[in-house]
Amino acid sequence: MSQTPSSSHTPSAASPVDGPPSDDASLTGFDAQVLEYLRKHGFNEAAQQVRDHLNQAPSESSRPVAERRLTRQAAKSKTNTITSAELVKRNAPTMPRSASDSSNVLADPNQSKQILTNVSATMLGGAMSSTNTVTNLLNAVGMGVEDALTSGPTDRHDGFRDLLLWVDGSLDMYRPEFRPILFPIFCHFYLDLVEQGLKDSAIDFFQRYSPSLATHHTPTLTRLHSISLPTHVAQDELARRFRNEKYLLRLSKSGFKLLVGWLTEGTGGEAIGAGDGFTGESSRRGRSAVMQVVNNHVSVEVTTVTSANVPASMWEDNTGLVSALIPDATGGASVPGMSAPQAFNSMRKDLRLGLPAMDDGLRDEVERKLREDAAIGEPGPNGAPGAFNPPVQIPRPFMPPPNGHPAPTSTEQLPMPPSFKTVDVRREVEKIMDAQKRIRLDHTGYIADNDPQGLLRARAIPSICAYTFRDAADGITSSTFSQDSTVLAAGFSESYIRLWSTKGDKLKGMRSDFNLSSVKDSNSLKRIREKGGNTTRKLIGHSGPVYSLSFDPTTGSAAPPRHLLSASADATVRLWSLDTMSNLVAYRGHQNPVWDVEWGPQGVYFATASRDRTARLWSTDRTSALRVFSGHLSDVDCVRFHPNALYLATGSTDSTCRLWDVQKGNCVRVFLGHTGAITAMAMTPDGRYLASAGEDLAINLWDLGSGRKIKKMTGHTGPIYSLAFSVESTVLVSGSADWTVRCWDVKHAGGLPSKRGGQDDVAMVEGFGLARRAVTGNGAVDVGALPTGGLDGSAAEQNIETLDLLSTFPTKRTPIINVQFTPRNLCLVSGPAMPDPQR
Repeated sequence: MSQTPSSSHTPSAASPVDGPPSDDASLTGFDAQVLEYLRKHGFNEAAQQVRDHLNQAPSESSRPVAERRLTRQAAKSKTNTITSAELVKRNAPTMPRSASDSSNVLADPNQSKQILTNVSATMLGGAMSSTNTVTNLLNAVGMGVEDALTSGPTDRHDGFRDLLLWVDGSLDMYRPEFRPILFPIFCHFYLDLVEQGLKDSAIDFFQRYSPSLATHHTPTLTRLHSISLPTHVAQDELARRFRNEKYLLRLSKSGFKLLVGWLTEGTGGEAIGAGDGFTGESSRRGRSAVMQVVNNHVSVEVTTVTSANVPASMWEDNTGLVSALIPDATGGASVPGMSAPQAFNSMRKDLRLGLPAMDDGLRDEVERKLREDAAIGEPGPNGAPGAFNPPVQIPRPFMPPPNGHPAPTSTEQLPMPPSFKTVDVRREVEKIMDAQKRIRLDHTGYIADNDPQGLLRARAIPSICAYTFRDAADGITSSTFSQDSTVLAAGFSESYIRLWSTKGDKLKGMRSDFNLSSVKDSNSLKRIREKGGNTTRKLIGHSGPVYSLSFDPTTGSAAPPRHLLSASADATVRLWSLDTMSNLVAYRGHQNPVWDVEWGPQGVYFATASRDRTARLWSTDRTSALRVFSGHLSDVDCVRFHPNALYLATGSTDSTCRLWDVQKGNCVRVFLGHTGAITAMAMTPDGRYLASAGEDLAINLWDLGSGRKIKKMTGHTGPIYSLAFSVESTVLVSGSADWTVRCWDVKHAGGLPSKRGGQDDVAMVEGFGLARRAVTGNGAVDVGALPTGGLDGSAAEQNIETLDLLSTFPTKRTPIINVQFTPRNLCLVSGPAMPDPQR
């Protein structure tokens, strides 16, 4: 039996690879498979080295499963992570500018958009103009391909956060100038996130940063918050305006340089604790996103004034999406040194804002009537004739005071009945009596600090009589008083009108069984009147809520009114007879609800405002409109006649007011300054000024002649429903949903309290001229700070009441929906009492 010679490659009994040692039993997975492979193929030394290495390092299987998973994920992440520069290098398409310039032309946003437009036109041909998707996509191109690859949703968060920190960290003199920049950037960033389908990121962005803008832009923010899908952005009118129009901003030269420096280099103000400032890759991408919006959607108007020499509110006047709000924006933009509204107003001819003189025949008749009344004297006891008064006590007929503007001639006025009536004589005589007995609201020299006992203040504030509607379960939507203060009317959401006699007299109508042929004279008309009556009557005829009421001004304060106009959601205006308590005419022409109606100063004509974006002029003897005033971009919410009836003011949801020539139907003035819908307007009796209130809780006073804003009055904390001027045009009263009535000094320069905790140095306006700020000792104009907010949404200014606020009259729980002055300067207000939730 032969014996096989031993070989180094023959495993022996003592060989370590002869079988799996005890250490190999702990090895699993890939390690065990490697050792098994080496052992089978006779690589003993290699197997021994692998075994020694595994025994020295901790076993993969000995570590927890979670730890092994994190280790592998970290290794994988490290392997797959590349820098933004490497990402651009690998994926960005390139196109050299020229043979000598190898830089990427596609990095330029404008060049990228132009190349895409040319390619799309070549592929689609004539169908491109009808393809909205492609057109919208091309319009959305605002960055080069390199920026598009590195941008993300966090860039907008970082960009707006840094911009807000930069604005809040800027000098006090620049902060009011820079704060308007935040709003358009916020709106476009939010729309970008929604349009890209990043709903959660858009909601987080809105909730985090909208409180800092809510002070001045609550209505727009509420509208934006309802946009949550890409289809909403394409369909919503406000979103389309932001996308298609340039947002106008106003900056000084120094302020514009600071903004450009921050956008390009990250230099400028830093908030406390900001650390290294606006440096780093994330800050650069954020500033790039801000610059993209500024380049594509913002138009900056650089002014020559400095930040220290103008009121803080000037930076927001005539700014925003104004291009579509101006009837002739192209012509207005050609005037250097003027904003578009100012240019439009300056290019229109001077207005005839003077009050017309009384007709000669009517004046003679009024003088004769006054002479007769003076001869008869005051009535004696029990209605007995009075004693004779000498004619030297006869007052002169009422003559309108001059207001610095030319008055219209008789041929320029609206056509009126050729002859006056007895009621016209009685009205003019009563005007003179009212002027003699009027309470003059004299606030000359009134300054709160100089009037500790309130004596001057009492002379400047009117007496207010409030009428409260209780148990108004049907919902009161409107109310008004007659000029003689004897009748109160209210419109209800249940489609009816209710009248009340403020004197407790019986309101009588006609019997239902009378024969029309039996009416031959005034005596027979009296015989068919109701014998009884009540102090309240209901008028039924509308089929929708009654939004506005207006009494016939023909009788003035001499007698109760004879007619009433009502506007309703049923798109009609109805004329009611207060003699018969019945509906006479239904005026149809509007296609949507009618929000407001008002009689002209002399009667006969009236105007309406509707949701169909038009205002219309009507005559009581025609069932169709005489004029249609079209131009507003949204609902026309309110209308007011000028005292001479030549002009009509309209206020709209598009945040503008307009003044129209009634005869020609042209827009002659545009007033742009609110940031929300117009809720109320009032004309001064002298015909010089217009006051407007908006959803931004501010009241603006405008000069009709120049179209300039005189001042801004703030203090209300709820929507403002009604405005009214005193007879002398010196006091303005406002009624609001905040359950208060507030009185404002028209002549006061206004403005917010200064940061010193006291009042700014202000001066009274001379006569009725424009308000002016007083100059301090160092020669600079003292400017109050606008309310500002931080990242937490808290307002920096707690007191938003302007210095021209004379007094505030609170009610218990009554929102004031109507305020009016009587011819003798008594203020009448009305509103529904709100139920107490604790009862």
